[in-house]
Amino acid sequence: MLKFLQSMAYKSIRHWPESERPRERLIKFGAASLSEAQLLAIILRTGGGGKSALDLALEMLNTFKTLKNIESAAQNEFKPLKGIGAAKIAQIKAALELGRRLYEEPNEKGPAFSSAHDVFTFYNQRMKTLKKEIFRSALLDAKNRIFADCQLSEGTLTHSLIHPREAFREAIREAAASVIFVHNHPSGDPTPSREDIGITERLVQAGEIVGIKVLDHVIIGDDTYTSMMEKGYIKKE
Repeated sequence: MLKFLQSMAYKSIRHWPESERPRERLIKFGAASLSEAQLLAIILRTGGGGKSALDLALEMLNTFKTLKNIESAAQNEFKPLKGIGAAKIAQIKAALELGRRLYEEPNEKGPAFSSAHDVFTFYNQRMKTLKKEIFRSALLDAKNRIFADCQLSEGTLTHSLIHPREAFREAIREAAASVIFVHNHPSGDPTPSREDIGITERLVQAGEIVGIKVLDHVIIGDDTYTSMMEKGYIKKE
């Protein structure tokens, strides 16, 4: 990626292949797919001094080496970088400050789950009237408090619909200590199907591999539920 950026450095981004333009890549693949230089180029928006926004971003990184150094640099330290004036410095400083504040923002956590009934109480009102099967994951900290809730799929549960890689993606990214899977049966009957049992077994095995314990898989019905852990499909430690 770096070699490509350097090879394109002194061409206007408008002349790049559309699939390689920073903004288009962010929209299509997400911000995590971009390099630091590409992210800086999006913040800068336009070039200056005969250079593209990416030229300026690469020059800034070559000069300061790290984002932390850019964040702490005084305004006069940007003077050798032609094309980066007060407005662009302000844009970069503001973006880096927002990132710092986001990192320091307290993580709002929900209740602790000590039983399948706690999970049922938390999810029942939002899931019991759904017309389609929705598969969700509750990400928990070391004290079994939910700190994130993720929708993983929509539609009839099948082995192909719920892939362990997708099921654990957010849990891994957020460093969850454990996870509880939840889905609803629109029929109102929470009795587990053969597919429910098979998927539960696969998810438990995947959790053991990635080091994130699956505490339960709770099926929500019409004001009732089934716990796969209580049914013995998940071993309780």
